[in-house]
Amino acid sequence: MVDANVEITVYSISIMIDGLCKRGDVAMARDLMDQMVVKGIKPNLYTYNTLLNGFVKRKDAVGVNEMLSLMQRDQVAYNVVTYTLLIDWYGNSGKMVEVEKMFDEMRERGVEADVHVYTTVISWNCKLGNMRRAFTLFDDLTERGIVPNSHIYGAMFDGVCKAGQVEAAEMLLKDMQRQGLDVNEVIFNTLMNGYCKKGMIDEALKVMAIMEKKGFEAGPFAYNTIASGLCKVKRYNEAKKWLFTMMERGLALNTVNFSTLIDICCKEGNLEEAKWLFEDMKMKGVKPNSFTYNTLIHGYSKKGNIKQAYRLKCKMEEMGMTPDVYTYTSLIHGERVFGKLDEAMILFNEMIEKGFIPNAVTYTTLITGLSKEGRSDEAFRLYDEMIASGLTPDDKLCASLVGSLHTAKS
Repeated sequence: MVDANVEITVYSISIMIDGLCKRGDVAMARDLMDQMVVKGIKPNLYTYNTLLNGFVKRKDAVGVNEMLSLMQRDQVAYNVVTYTLLIDWYGNSGKMVEVEKMFDEMRERGVEADVHVYTTVISWNCKLGNMRRAFTLFDDLTERGIVPNSHIYGAMFDGVCKAGQVEAAEMLLKDMQRQGLDVNEVIFNTLMNGYCKKGMIDEALKVMAIMEKKGFEAGPFAYNTIASGLCKVKRYNEAKKWLFTMMERGLALNTVNFSTLIDICCKEGNLEEAKWLFEDMKMKGVKPNSFTYNTLIHGYSKKGNIKQAYRLKCKMEEMGMTPDVYTYTSLIHGERVFGKLDEAMILFNEMIEKGFIPNAVTYTTLITGLSKEGRSDEAFRLYDEMIASGLTPDDKLCASLVGSLHTAKS
């Protein structure tokens, strides 16, 4: 088009650049801008924003920085679209200082923040758990007469529920309804998850009932949320019933659902059913993840079937999954329970060599075992390591250490 004998304008070329970016051909779009410059056509703000958006979506730092340099060279002032793109860019990079800097800069330069800017800034603060700042921004936009949209409410719901602030979620829900905004399935699921994490299962079940009355069919996420919440309060039979009800309704179990069922069976000590579910999920083409394997490894280790636990660890590695601190802690527990402390210490050293940081359970398991055998020197060495790593031992562990001194003397 650039070489055709027709009148070419910055507008027509920018439309083409936009089309190429939307198609994913950002490199071609960038080349087209060079061609328009050669033809004496100067890119405008729309041209730069279009390419900047393309590079932001591709997470191309070189492209983003190049666009900003060219805009600075050509003295192209940022508008609200530019700032929104940059706030999203810095948010994706976890650079919240830069996000706030961009937000302050646009206001200093007289660029009025719209609902899209607020949505982006609030969303990133919520994702990073900065809820105090998110609420400050929320109050700021309402004071400016901007009506929060469903995306803002969704981000706020997610943030407060992850922080365990279900009362704040209830307040947001009422506010959202006052604004006449429809509560969608995502918000219902988020609220249920918040209640379940707090152990407020009955409230979560009420939310599910309201959701279904409004015509939203509960999916695998909702069922698993309720089942996990019931597990949290040790209502295992009810949790299983929920997941089996899901299957009866014709919904296929996913990896998370199967893993939750396997976890319940392991906690009940029913390893035969756990094994059956594990084989069933593979037969149905549902891939186990590291949580699935770790759950089974813990279950077999606790029951004393350490050989099967090691087999699962090997299978896990064959499937391309790396054993983590939970894998090693379960195996250490299994070895310790059956008096094989030397093997447990070998596993402990192996996990350290592989760069895994022991947690409180790892240390407690080993220190308790060493104390019972009167190996007080080793027990106290691990205790010192535990304290140095910032972990707090409980009273039982301290009593166990004191007891190790008497065992060692006898």
